[in-house]
Amino acid sequence: MNNTTIDSKILFAQVAITNALGNPSLLETLSEYGYTAEVLAVGKALYEDAKVKQEKQKKEYGEQYQATDALDAAKYAANKAYIKQVKLARIVLKDNRGALEALDISGRRKQTYSGWLSQASVFYTNALADATVLAELSKLSITEAVLTASKEAVADVADKLAVQLKEKGDAQAATEVRDRAVEELEDWMGDFIGIARVALQDEPQMLEMLGIVEPS
Repeated sequence: MNNTTIDSKILFAQVAITNALGNPSLLETLSEYGYTAEVLAVGKALYEDAKVKQEKQKKEYGEQYQATDALDAAKYAANKAYIKQVKLARIVLKDNRGALEALDISGRRKQTYSGWLSQASVFYTNALADATVLAELSKLSITEAVLTASKEAVADVADKLAVQLKEKGDAQAATEVRDRAVEELEDWMGDFIGIARVALQDEPQMLEMLGIVEPS
């Protein structure tokens, strides 16, 4: 459901029910058709519930976008260092087939987060564990300290990915909950507006108070 459309539906329900409850003459007429103050209170509870869940859904999506931006920024920074180090390692270790395989730097770099994390983690873990590799990379200023810092940056990306996936799940769950609340409100409002049109067919001004404008 489109957020703007949902906001409009909730506002329409709020205006219609609030005005129906707030106008004694209007309430009296509607009561004759079953829409007493008690019944209208049910509708009020539905739009209030839908409004709360709409606000919750927007909050969850805001948190998801924030987590995604943090993840993208961390990945960009870590990948910039990683790709540079991979390129240099390929050159300095070009004759060491075992090292190239151990560091997983012979083929293309994977683009998915899971693939990238796997390749980067293998590179740093195995580079730090191999004295020969460390000695060769150190000649290019890729020291043990540099590799350790880069490995930590990759771990930070993994942490941020976990947060982003959680926020994404929360946002999707909030959307499902919101949609059910809005559908329940729409169902209630459909009957209410249908009855109101019949009850107030000779009183267009009262229909307008409910936000219902009939074609002239």
